[in-house]
Parts: sequence; structure tokens; C-alpha cells
Amino acid sequence: MKRNNWKSKENNGSSNRRQTYHPPHFRRYSHGSLTERCDQEEPWNSLNAGTSNSSSLSSSDACHSSPVPELPGFYYDPEKNRYFRLLPGHNNYNPLTKESLQYKEMECKRLKLLEEEEKQKKKTSRTGLNSSLVLRKRQLGLLRSTNYCRLVHELKVNCMQRRKVEIRSPDSSVTGTNNFKLIVADAACERIFTVNDVEHGGCKYGIINLSGLGKDALTVEMYDNLYFTNRKVNSVCWASLTHQDSHVLLCLMGIAETPGCASLLPASLFSNSNPGDQPGMLCSFKISTAWSCAWCLNPQADNCFSTGLMRRVLVTNAMTGHRQTFGTSSDVLAQQFATQTPVLYNGCRSGEVFSIDIRQRSRKGHSWKAVRLFHDSAVTSVRLLQAEYYLMVADMAGKIKLWDLRAVKPVKQYEGHHNEYATLPLQINEEEGLLTAVGQDCYTRIWSLQDAHLLRTIPSPHPSSKDSIPSVVFSSRLGGSRGVPGLLMAVRQDLYHFSYNSDNQCCPQTRDTDLPVLLGDSESC
Repeated sequence: MKRNNWKSKENNGSSNRRQTYHPPHFRRYSHGSLTERCDQEEPWNSLNAGTSNSSSLSSSDACHSSPVPELPGFYYDPEKNRYFRLLPGHNNYNPLTKESLQYKEMECKRLKLLEEEEKQKKKTSRTGLNSSLVLRKRQLGLLRSTNYCRLVHELKVNCMQRRKVEIRSPDSSVTGTNNFKLIVADAACERIFTVNDVEHGGCKYGIINLSGLGKDALTVEMYDNLYFTNRKVNSVCWASLTHQDSHVLLCLMGIAETPGCASLLPASLFSNSNPGDQPGMLCSFKISTAWSCAWCLNPQADNCFSTGLMRRVLVTNAMTGHRQTFGTSSDVLAQQFATQTPVLYNGCRSGEVFSIDIRQRSRKGHSWKAVRLFHDSAVTSVRLLQAEYYLMVADMAGKIKLWDLRAVKPVKQYEGHHNEYATLPLQINEEEGLLTAVGQDCYTRIWSLQDAHLLRTIPSPHPSSKDSIPSVVFSSRLGGSRGVPGLLMAVRQDLYHFSYNSDNQCCPQTRDTDLPVLLGDSESC
């Protein structure tokens, strides 16, 4: 009977509203009246009120401190203090769509975080976290090494301030014309390889020299050889073919009758300092669609690289062209080689992660998978830590777990990452003890590697969208051995630097020996 009464009230309200005229594609209710009615109805309202506002049309806006009840099929506008009902079949005329409301909510949250960052420049990361007090407690022996180091990292990370980097190029047409899609740093962090979207389709490549990225001058040089392709770039990594990071390995997706390929581009192609010099070896290997790639630095598999394909792994010698094929049950979306042994770690769309010792021959009926572990969703990134006892794995459900390869079990989980379908890489800096990841929501998050504590969430300087997800690099030495530490963020056509080792007084001075480098070291650094 209550439902019938509700419908009759709704119909009566509709007839009254027609006399005062409102647009026919939605109905409008005030906050107070509709809330009173719904409190007398079935208890599903109270259950839905606790659901996440990021996955449904929530009536609680991120910009409002006072939450309002959530009503399925309704959207609450805090500015007008009214509920708006979304009716099916009227989306062509109704501006209140699910996507537009979610975008509005995300934008409101992003702008609020940017405003808070401006106010937070001269403050510490949170109330009660004082650098002098932390340092004093450490000197008195009241803080353990791990706790002290984590608090120092939290202070430094929250002291980072965004500054725009000026990009210069000998060719004025290079800069500011194409959106950054991906940036990848070499081993020394002296150069950044960039993949940029081209307006008429495809991708263009370049190299940014970070030698000009200093404390005072924030300028970098970008070189572009106008080498571009009309095919999508799925994966990129640096390759040490003739010397350390001498080449760049790219995996290109095939289109129509054109097959996919793995191309080795010499880095010298992007240097115009000596135009008469001949570039290094340039080669290309035809393959089917490749989702991932990795270069092997172990001398037992010299000049070898791997590509993750559809239901198989292909290991190729770049000098001889010899290939090894390993069949899998799912597409391989992420790869990384170990350095101490010629072992390849692979993450699959099925959620399986397994390792291959490429010294073994792939024989029919022979089990060549050394380590196997499983996630509940497609694996998007695998990162092996330096000691090679731990493997960091991220998936499309937003889960980031640290696995102990000796016990084959997860030992830590890093909360807050957001992902649903994108292949998003992880950045691990063991020297600083930090984990960095960019989510599909365009937020960059930084965790403490040791205790999995979320240190900071950085909003994108640009409006959030699937076409403008930032790509980041975090290093202790951006620009080489004498470079500056910090985070480098590429989004749209802009490049930003977040200085980690800030001279701000909120950060205490620490030595390298004060920082923990091993996850298993709980007392001493």
C-alpha cells in the first residue's frame, strides 16, 4: 500500500508541476520533501546511501561536506538544492547523463584538491606532523628507523610543488603541437623517450634531454627526428644493444593487412649534435599484435628481448634473429626480465603471473613455468625489486600487491589505486622507498614502499579524461648523476616537475644512510 501511495503522490506532483511548466525530460524535487517521503519507504535507500559515489549517480557531491541520501535514478544538484530524475529514452534531450554527472563530480574533486595544494604550500602534510618534532624524537631514540624514514618521506612528498618545465627544441614545430602519450626514462634518467599522439592519427617519437633540469632553471631540450607511424604503440622500453641504453624497443600494433612489429630505434637518431654521424643499427621484426616488451640485461641472454603476444611469449635475439616461443593460455600484457638470472616475469589478461627461464627449451608437454601466482583481474604491470625476492604486481581491478617470490604469497597491498581497463605502469624507487602509480582517474598516487602507507594524491593539472592520463617518471637523479630528485609528469602538451628534495624548511635533512633500502630490514637502515 505504501508503494501505491508513493505513486499517487508522484502522479499528483507531476500534474501540479505541469501547471507551472518544467522541461518535460526531467522532474524536479526539493531535497527536504523527497527525503521525508523516502525515509518512510523500503530500507533500500539507507543501503544505497553508503555506496561509492564514484561508481553510481550519487547524490553526495565531492564539493559538499554535508551528505544527502542517494536515490537510484536521481541526481542531487547541491547548487540548486534539488533532485533531478533521469528518465530512460530521453538522453538525446536530457543533459544529465551518467557520464556527464560523473565527469562533473570528478572535476569538482580535482579543482578542490588543486585549491588545497595551493593553501598547503607552506604547511606540513598533516596536523601533528612536524619536522622538528620528528627529528627530535629520532635523536632521543623514541622512533624506530622505519617509522622515522617513512615520516621523512611523507614530509618530503607533501612538500613537493608543481612547476612547469619549458621545452625547447631546435625545431620550433616540435614543441607544443602533440599530446604526450607516454614517457620512459633510461637507466641513468638522463633522457626521456616520448611517444606523442599525432593529430591525423598514429604516433610520433622524440627524446628529451634532462641535463637542463636544475633547481633554478627548468628547461629541457627535446629532439625529434620526425619518425612517426600510423599504428598504435602498445609498449616501449630502452634497449642496450651496442652500449647502455643505445636503442629504444617499440611494439607497434598491426592494422588491416599490415602486421605488427617490434622496432629497435637507435637513440642517435634523435641527436642532431653531429649530423654526419651514422646512426646505430636500426632493425624491425614482424610479429603479431604485441601487448608488452622487455629487454634482457643478463649476459647469459645477451642481446635478447621478449614480446608478449596473444597467448604466447616470443623471445628474440636482436643480432641473430633466433626466436624461442612459449605458449600461454592468455594474452601477455606485462613483462620484465630479472638481471641476476635470465628469467622473464609475465603478467596475463587472465590474472596469472608466471616466470620463464629462457635457458630452457620449450618442449611439448614440458612445464617451463618456474613461479606461478594469481590475481583476480588482468595484470597490467609487473616490477621486480632489486633483491629479486619481491615482485610488485598491479591489475585492472586497481589492486597493487607485493609478492614474496620465495613463499609465493602477497606480503603487502597498496590501497587507493584506480583502474578498470587501462594498461598503467608502476614506478618503484627503492633508494627513496617510494611506489608511484597513475590511476585511470588521472590521479598520481605515491605510497611508502615499506609500510604501504599512501603518502600523497596528486591531481592532474588538466581536466580528467581517458585521453589525458598523465605519464610520470620518479627518480633520485633526474638529469644524471648530478641531477635533481623528483617527479616528472607529462600530460597533454605540458611537462611538469615536482621537486622531491625541496629546500623547504618543513623537510628535515637526511643522509642516504638514514633511509631503508630493504623491505626485510625493520630496525636498521
